[in-house]
Amino acid sequence: MSRMFDVIVEAVRADYFQIVAFDHRQRPFYQQLKGNSSVIEEMEKLSLVNKAISAQKPVLSCANHNQGIQALCFPFVFKGKPYGYAYLERLQDSQSFTEQEIDILSSALPLIKIISQGASPAEEIKIKSPQDELEFLGLSQPFRVIRELIEKVKNVNSPVLITGESGTGKELIAKIIHHSGLRSAGQFVAVNCSAIPENLLESELFGYSRGSFTGALRDRPGLVEEAHNGTFFLDEIGDLSLSLQAKLLRVLQEKEIRRIGENRNRRVDVRFISATNKNLEQEVAAGRFRQDLYFRLKIIVFEVPPLRQRPEDILVLINHFLDRYCQEMNRDRAFFSPEALELLLKYEWPGNVRELQNEIQRCLVLSSGQRIIEEEILSPAIRKAHSQPYKDSWDYSQAKAEFEKKFLSEALQYFNYHRARTAAAIGLTRQGLFRLLKKYGLDRMKN
Repeated sequence: MSRMFDVIVEAVRADYFQIVAFDHRQRPFYQQLKGNSSVIEEMEKLSLVNKAISAQKPVLSCANHNQGIQALCFPFVFKGKPYGYAYLERLQDSQSFTEQEIDILSSALPLIKIISQGASPAEEIKIKSPQDELEFLGLSQPFRVIRELIEKVKNVNSPVLITGESGTGKELIAKIIHHSGLRSAGQFVAVNCSAIPENLLESELFGYSRGSFTGALRDRPGLVEEAHNGTFFLDEIGDLSLSLQAKLLRVLQEKEIRRIGENRNRRVDVRFISATNKNLEQEVAAGRFRQDLYFRLKIIVFEVPPLRQRPEDILVLINHFLDRYCQEMNRDRAFFSPEALELLLKYEWPGNVRELQNEIQRCLVLSSGQRIIEEEILSPAIRKAHSQPYKDSWDYSQAKAEFEKKFLSEALQYFNYHRARTAAAIGLTRQGLFRLLKKYGLDRMKN
């Protein structure tokens, strides 16, 4: 889009040139600017843009002819739906915009459509509760798998294990399972196993009776009891000590807890959801995690891939966080420059969604109200993405194989896994396509 924009700017001379793409809510989310600053007042400019979009045809401003300023708005409309617009200004002693130049502007419509459709409408899970407004958005295949699995498990009581790197949204998924299911009337109680000292964690989980230890001045229920009829979320369960693992296993098996200092059990009706960024199979093999507890927890498993493995979701999340934080800061909607956006999409995001969210907030603060966030504002680690090589290895055969596999996977997904249509579209025979699918292990993908 950036290269196409440069070609159009060169062909259609203007002192100020702006192209904007809309998302599915008809709100601007992508913008490119060229030339000097706009000299026409913002209200007059918006009036011209709204008039062109409403009329669904180019509109030339006549309000500034005495000053020698021409303004043109070209709306990008397809089948009655606006996808964005181009806005141009020419200053004194310039010729009027010609029909040929206006025709050139129309050549950007296909690209504007691709950008708008690529970022919206994003599939999302959005749950409103008294405590939270939970939003889980994405377009990628892994996102859709998680979305479908949430629908399947939200109304059952089986334990759930959520695995994934730090910052991928494991607790968010747990909250959505709770608030969208039959247990939403109960409490969602969360505890981070690595954040509480081990000598306090048992009393926090299971509670204690008065006088059971120094400082126990009254009876106190534990967090598991507080989650009765609701959901108990154990984050970073891989950091739980072996002794507490044994007691947690008993709770899962017997549905009972015993407070410290008591000799009677208490019944609890709790759905357990746990999360970890560790490989629990390796922890079991190393003797740091009980195998019987692991099998109890992994009845239903969510595997949340890192953000770098689902690049389709990055642009959706950038757009969402820009909307959200611009509103919170009571400022005009901001945009990343094409160069900054390219770096954001190229960066590998070791901190995943949490890191992306923090980066958006940081950029909005440091940009001091500017509409366009340039690459200089980005964090140093992200700016270094410029110098990152495309591959760690320069093996041509390996690169070719990886490209073929990715190309075939995306083509199958685009044609809804219809193999005959896919083969015809990409110029292969059905037999040729089947051979390549088998070669790359894609023959087991759904039909």
